Amino acid sequence: MGLTGAAKKLSAYIGEADMYDGRSLHEALVEQARIAGCAGATVVRGVSGFGATSREHAKHGMRMSVDLPLVVHVIDVPDKITALAEVYGAMVADGLLTVEDVNVLMYRGGMTGGPDAE
Repeated sequence: MGLTGAAKKLSAYIGEADMYDGRSLHEALVEQARIAGCAGATVVRGVSGFGATSREHAKHGMRMSVDLPLVVHVIDVPDKITALAEVYGAMVADGLLTVEDVNVLMYRGGMTGGPDAE
């Protein structure tokens, strides 16, 4: 897939303990991105944060939170991101969804004969 130039990034800010249809919400969101044929999805775990309820999500010393903040990022062409944002909107009960303009400089995968190849 040749994804370069103007694109959109969909970000879902959720909690690690959030569930959807009996499974982790972040796994369900990544799966929906795959079903939509998006270029890829990345889940990032935060160490601290708070959302609309102002309840802190953090890991403090011996007290380990099981609800750390997560962000699911998906970057692709505008049409795919617009359609996926509607799906995410129906799936995310508590959280934040954003869409941003991005400029893709490079997108590669599955290279053979790269710098570490023999």
